[in-house]
Amino acid sequence: QVQLVESGGGLVQAGGSLRLSCAASGSIVSINFMAWYRQAPGKQREVVASITRGGNTNYADSVKGRFTIYRDSTKNTVYLQMNSLKPDDSSVYYCNANLNLPSTLVPRTYWGQGTQVTVSS
Repeated sequence: QVQLVESGGGLVQAGGSLRLSCAASGSIVSINFMAWYRQAPGKQREVVASITRGGNTNYADSVKGRFTIYRDSTKNTVYLQMNSLKPDDSSVYYCNANLNLPSTLVPRTYWGQGTQVTVSS
């Protein structure tokens, strides 16, 4: 069974920083890409940042220059470093991963449970 476990959410003041982490566990052959999404109340879920197996990154325009997505040496954990946080960044953040698994011909996508980020004025 595959699990994506998120941590690092919390309450910070505007202008502050926070680092989210997402650890993928289970019998994983390889990770094609991982991403962070967020969904605020009454809004659609949107992609914030993503990173491919080759290390290529992509960011939403709203966070470009402030957020950084990266992986650790094991390549099964992804981080989202969030700097210069704004109240508009307040949301539930979800980890997303596209994985290659044993005995599975087609890669599958998994979601974390979500972690709350609240930025006060």
